[in-house]
Amino acid sequence: MLGPTLLRASRNERLRGVIERNRLTRRVVTRFVAGEDRDAVLAVVHRLQSRDMTTSVDFLGEDVSDLAGARRVRDQYLSLLDRLREAGDAGRSEVSVKLSAVGQSIPKDGHEIALGHAHQIAAAAAAAGCRMTLDMEDHTTVDSTLAIGDELRHEFPLTGNVLQANLRRTAGDLAHLAGTGARVRLVKGAYREPESVAYQRKHEVDAAYRQGLQQLMASTCYPMVATHDPAMIRAARDAAQRYGKGLDEWEIQMLYGISAGLQAQLAGSGHAIRVYIPYGTDWYGYFMRRLAERPANVAFFLRALARG
Repeated sequence: MLGPTLLRASRNERLRGVIERNRLTRRVVTRFVAGEDRDAVLAVVHRLQSRDMTTSVDFLGEDVSDLAGARRVRDQYLSLLDRLREAGDAGRSEVSVKLSAVGQSIPKDGHEIALGHAHQIAAAAAAAGCRMTLDMEDHTTVDSTLAIGDELRHEFPLTGNVLQANLRRTAGDLAHLAGTGARVRLVKGAYREPESVAYQRKHEVDAAYRQGLQQLMASTCYPMVATHDPAMIRAARDAAQRYGKGLDEWEIQMLYGISAGLQAQLAGSGHAIRVYIPYGTDWYGYFMRRLAERPANVAFFLRALARG
């Protein structure tokens, strides 16, 4: 029951204020978040790339409901891409963009606003030699997010989309993308969803993830396998071998601050490893979802608080 409780807490504004003001909590957050500004995240990007890993950078924020706020997030990405290019780290990076942070949540014209801002970010990424992937959020955003991905790939074919295995519709979405050659990140899903649209039990989500791996490896897409689960990594290897995909034709993605030893081990054995690195001050929702995913994260959080 702890996971669903934490997922509900990720959208609780009152609890958010309490936790964000807690000095000890902010210290623990540094395990999962690279820092609050560009300098901090760029240092992490450079360090990981020097260890033969690639990176995906996410400026934290979601559910922006005003145009000025959406423009601020867009500008943060444009500046980040300039800095990645200047540092020589753009070619092995991607930026991950939540469309609700760049306007999708704005009433009435949100889809078009998000498309316009995402187009500007995609153009800047292409100019820097970088890539962009559109993060997926709760089920109400899926149609808009996939449509924006389809639109952007006409001009920027390396634009990626994320699909969540826990959603019942995902097998159909994978079938839609199968012949497009799109970059597709497959995740289990980290949002609290109703049973009518999402699998609720772990064994169901695991089975859906395995099915998604088979579909993805059988397709013309570039699979980005987002998991820390050794069983799912083995399933991805088996599926890649079955469908003749070499190690340079797919990648494993893992979160910053989690399973660092496994990341290094896999990179050392020839696997393409990309580390997802969030940064920024709006870390609360991301942090709570990371706690919800694994009991070990909650234990780490409580031990750190106890140490003070």
